Amino acid sequence: MNSKINFSWLLKMAWRDSRRNYSRLLLFISSIVLGIAALVAIYSLGYNLQENIDGQAAELLGADLELSDNTPPTPKIAALIDSLGGQQSEERSFASMIYFPKNAGTRLAQVRALEGDFPYYGQLETTPATAAKSFRNQKAALVDQTLMLQYQAQVGDSIKVGEVTFLIAGILTKAPGQTGIAATVAPSVYIPLSYLTQTGLAQKGSRIVYRYYFKFVPKTNIEQLVKKIEPTLEAEDYNFRTVESQKQDTGRTFRDLTRFLSLVGFIALLLGCVGVASAIHIYIREKISSIAILRCLGVKASQAFLIYLIQISGLGLLGSLLGASLGAIIQQFLPAVLQDFLPFELETSLSWVSIGQGILLGVIISNLFALLSLISIRTISPLNVLRESFENVTLSRDPLKWVIYALILLFVFGFTWLQMKKWTDALAFTVGVTFAFLLLTAMATVLMWAVRRFFPSAWGYLARQGLANLYRPNNQTIILVVSIGLGTMFICTLIFIQTILLDRIKLSTDGDQPNMVLFDIQSPQKTAVTALLKQQRLSVLQSVPIVTMRLEQLNGQTSTEALKDTTTRRWRGLFSREYRVTFRDSLISSEKIVKGKWIGEVKDFGGVVPISIEDGYAERNVINIGDTLTFNVQGTILTTVVASYRDIDWGGVQTNFLVLFPKGVLEEAPQFHVLLTHVPNNEVSARFQQTVVQQFPNVSMVDLGLILTVLDEISTKISFVIRFMAGFSILTGLIVLIASVLISKYQRIRESILLRTLGASRRQILVITALEYFFLGTLAASTGILLAVAGSWALARFSFETPFNPQFLPILIVFLVVTSITVIIGIVNSWGILSRSPLEVLRQDG
Repeated sequence: MNSKINFSWLLKMAWRDSRRNYSRLLLFISSIVLGIAALVAIYSLGYNLQENIDGQAAELLGADLELSDNTPPTPKIAALIDSLGGQQSEERSFASMIYFPKNAGTRLAQVRALEGDFPYYGQLETTPATAAKSFRNQKAALVDQTLMLQYQAQVGDSIKVGEVTFLIAGILTKAPGQTGIAATVAPSVYIPLSYLTQTGLAQKGSRIVYRYYFKFVPKTNIEQLVKKIEPTLEAEDYNFRTVESQKQDTGRTFRDLTRFLSLVGFIALLLGCVGVASAIHIYIREKISSIAILRCLGVKASQAFLIYLIQISGLGLLGSLLGASLGAIIQQFLPAVLQDFLPFELETSLSWVSIGQGILLGVIISNLFALLSLISIRTISPLNVLRESFENVTLSRDPLKWVIYALILLFVFGFTWLQMKKWTDALAFTVGVTFAFLLLTAMATVLMWAVRRFFPSAWGYLARQGLANLYRPNNQTIILVVSIGLGTMFICTLIFIQTILLDRIKLSTDGDQPNMVLFDIQSPQKTAVTALLKQQRLSVLQSVPIVTMRLEQLNGQTSTEALKDTTTRRWRGLFSREYRVTFRDSLISSEKIVKGKWIGEVKDFGGVVPISIEDGYAERNVINIGDTLTFNVQGTILTTVVASYRDIDWGGVQTNFLVLFPKGVLEEAPQFHVLLTHVPNNEVSARFQQTVVQQFPNVSMVDLGLILTVLDEISTKISFVIRFMAGFSILTGLIVLIASVLISKYQRIRESILLRTLGASRRQILVITALEYFFLGTLAASTGILLAVAGSWALARFSFETPFNPQFLPILIVFLVVTSITVIIGIVNSWGILSRSPLEVLRQDG
C-alpha cells in the first residue's frame, strides 16, 4: 500500500462502505435534521424580521419625528415645536373607563385624543376604511375590534368617554406600532382632540402622555435635526423618537426574541448530536472486523480513520442540507405563530445566508460529536480480526478525547456568545447545558447501577429479561434518558412556571384580598365614592392619597450635571419621570426596611424631610442613605434626605411606591386618591363599574379578574411559542430514540434469535421488548419531570417567593404520552426481529 495519502482511493472506499450501510447511516443524519431545521427557521425569521423592520420602520412610528412626555409642554418645548415646522399632529393618551350605553358594558381602555393627519406613514386600518378620516371632523370614535367583539357593539352604536358620548364611526383593526397582545391588554379608543376638554378627563393629576408627530419635506436630514434640538429636549426632560431610533429599538427587541429561540433550537441540535455520538459509537463497533481486515491488508490507522471521517462528513453535509430545506419550509409558518407579538405584517422570503449558516453549523457539530468514536479507529490493530470484542480506549489512555470534549465545549460557548453578545451569559448557558447533560447522564448511570445492584430476582422471567436489557450491552438507557428526559423537562418546566405565575395572581384575588382598584379619584370626590362603595355593600380595604412631583436635584446637582457624572451610571428617567408618592406613618405588609431607619411622622415640618426609597431603585441609580433629593411638588420646592431603603413585594395587590414620605408633610399638597376594595363576583363587579362610570366618569377602575383572564391569554400565547420550539427538542429526542433502536436492532437480532432458538415464543419476545421500552420511557419521562419539579420549586421559592403547588394532571398526561410513544416506537422498530428465522443466528449480518 502506498504510504502517501491517496484521497481518490479514500473517497472510493468511503463510498463503497457506505453503500452497504446506507440505511444505518441515514439514521445518523436523521438525528441532526430537526435541530438544523429549527436553527435555519429561526435564522431566516431573524433576517426577515430585520428586513421588515428596516422597510417598515416609518410605518411603525407613523412619522419622521415624535416628541413625548407625561407633562404638558413647557414654554421652551412649545416654542421648539412651533419652530420645527413641517406637518404636525398632536395626541394625548391616557387610561380611562369607557361605557357602552347599548348594553351597559364598561372597560378600562387606552383613550387617544388625536388632532392632525397622523399617521403620515402607514394608516389607521378601520372598517369601514373611510372611518379613519371621517371620525376626526365629528363627535365620533374609532373603537378597537377587541372591545367591539367583547361588548357586541356595531358601527353606528355609541360609546361614552368621560362626559361625552361619541358615535362609533369605525372598528379599529390596526394602528402604527400596535401588536395583537397590546390590543388585548390595552385596547385603544381614538377620539378627536377637540372634544378632550368636554370629556372632563384632562384634570389636574390625570396621567396623560403628550405626543407630537412631525413629517418633514423629503430629503430632510432628520438625525442632524435631532442632534440640533437634543440639548433642549434633554434640558426639558422630553423624549424623542425617529425612524432610525424606532428601527434600532424594534430590532433590538426582536433580536432578543430570535436569540432566545436560537438557543432553544441549539439545544435541540445538541440533543441530536447525542444521537450522532451514540449512533457512530455503535456503527464503529460493528465495523471492527472490517477495519481490522483493512489493517491486515496494509491500510494505516490514519487512512482507516480518514475513510470513515469522509463518510461521516458527507452524511453530516447531507443531513444539514435536509435540515436546512426543512427549516426553510418551517420558516414560512413561524409568522403565524408569532404574529400576535409583531407590530407589523411580516413578509417572508428565502434567506440563503441563514441556510448557509445552518449547513455549516450542522457539518461542524456532527463531525465534532462523531469524532468521539471515530478517533478510536486509530487503536484498532490487525489482531482484532481474531478477537470477538472491541476493547474501548479509556479516556485516561486517549488524551485526544479530552481535546474533543474541550472543542465541543468551546464550540457551544462560541455559538452562545455570538447569540447573546455577553461572555458571562454565554458562559452561564454553556455551564447550564453541560450541567443538565451531565446530571441526566449521571442519573441514567445511577439508574443502570441500581437496577443491576438491586435486581428483582423474584420477578417473572419476561420482566427480568426486559429490565436486564437496561444495562446489557447495546442498551439505550443513557441516550434515552438524556434526550427524552431533557425535552420532557423543558415542557414540564414551562407548565409549572405558567401555573406559578397564574396561581400567584389568583392568590391575590382569593378571600378578602383586594381585587378592584379605583384610581384618579379627585379629593372632592373621595367622600362620595366611599359612600357609593358602602351603598353597594363593599368595604374600603385601603385608601391611599397620591401626590405627583418631579425630581429637580440630586445632592445639589441638576439633571444635566448628575447624568454627565462619569463616576456613576444613572437612568435618564430618574429626572424625567413623574413621581407618584404617598405619605403614611407606618409600613404595610408588602414592605420591610432593609437599611437605614424608618421615620413615619414629622411633627415639626420646616427642615429637610426624611424619606424612604425602594432598595432596587436606589441601587440602580446610585442613591445612598443620606443623599439629598430636591423635588418640585407642583410648583413648591421640597428638600428631602434618604433615611431608609425598603424591600417591596410587587406581586401582591397593594399600592406600592418607589418613594414614601412620612406624615406631616404632604397633607395640604394637591392630590388624588386610590381606593381598594373586594367584589365577590363578576355580576357585582359589572354593576358597580356601571354605577361608578355613570356618576364619576373620570374615575378609572382595574378589575383584577379581567386582568387574570388577559394574563391567561397572553401566557397561553407565549407558552405556545416556547412549546413550539421545545417541541423540536422532544421530536429530536424521539428521532434519536428511533435511530438508536434501529441501529442497535442489528445487535439485538442475535439475542432475540438465540431466545427463539432456546424455545421462546414470538409473544414472549414481544413482551420482553415492550417491557424494556416501558422501563426506558418511564425512567426518561420521570427523570425529566423530577428535574422540572426541582427547578420549578427553586424558581418559586427563591425567585417568585411564592408557594409551589403544581398541577400534576398535565404532568401525568405528559408522562403517559412520552412513555406510550417510547413503547410504541420500540415495538414497531423491533417487529422485524420476530419474523426472522432462527437460522439467522449462524449468519453474519453485513
